[in-house]
Amino acid sequence: MAFDYKKEYKEFYLPKNKPEIITIPPMNFIAVRGKGNPNEESGAYKQSIGLLYGIAFTIKMSKRGDHQIDGYFDYVVPPLEGLWWQSGIEGIDYSRKEDFEWISMIRLPEFVTKKEYEWAVSEASAKKNTDYSKVEFLTYDEGLCVQCMHIGPYDDEPATITAMDNFAQSQGYESDMAGYRRHHEIYLSDARRCKPANLKTVIRHPLKTA
Repeated sequence: MAFDYKKEYKEFYLPKNKPEIITIPPMNFIAVRGKGNPNEESGAYKQSIGLLYGIAFTIKMSKRGDHQIDGYFDYVVPPLEGLWWQSGIEGIDYSRKEDFEWISMIRLPEFVTKKEYEWAVSEASAKKNTDYSKVEFLTYDEGLCVQCMHIGPYDDEPATITAMDNFAQSQGYESDMAGYRRHHEIYLSDARRCKPANLKTVIRHPLKTA
């Protein structure tokens, strides 16, 4: 049975649809940075997703090739995630999607070192004849956060975020969108195949003591 991060770490990927406080440990990701409207056809964001999955499946399917990764275990590729922000404001203005800056990312299994990541980039570049120079190995130490499962369209997220902010304040915390800490989304649904009303997205915001 393949190891499934969503099932084994339900506290990170399957929260309830009401806010909760949680501390997230450091994790390694493959990541692509960019700017612009994520809904733009053939835009930078959608291109980044193809790059991420190219590397993710090169690592996953390495078990079938000559390069054997030390400590490898069979696993389900973790869900797509994203860090989002807009220059000059705190939080997110959903009416200004063209001003989005983002880091699109997929979690790496613990056995993937920086060296093995570099092998995967080289392997994918050669086999797929694709430029993976935009992809990077990213360690994200998220720390103390408030999170909640959002069910519905992405544009309806502000109501969930307001509930998260109110809950965090009631517990003695406040938002800490500073430095590298950003609005974080984890996509549990395939937006191409799922009705907007049924989309499941984990929303996570960094906190500090008020």
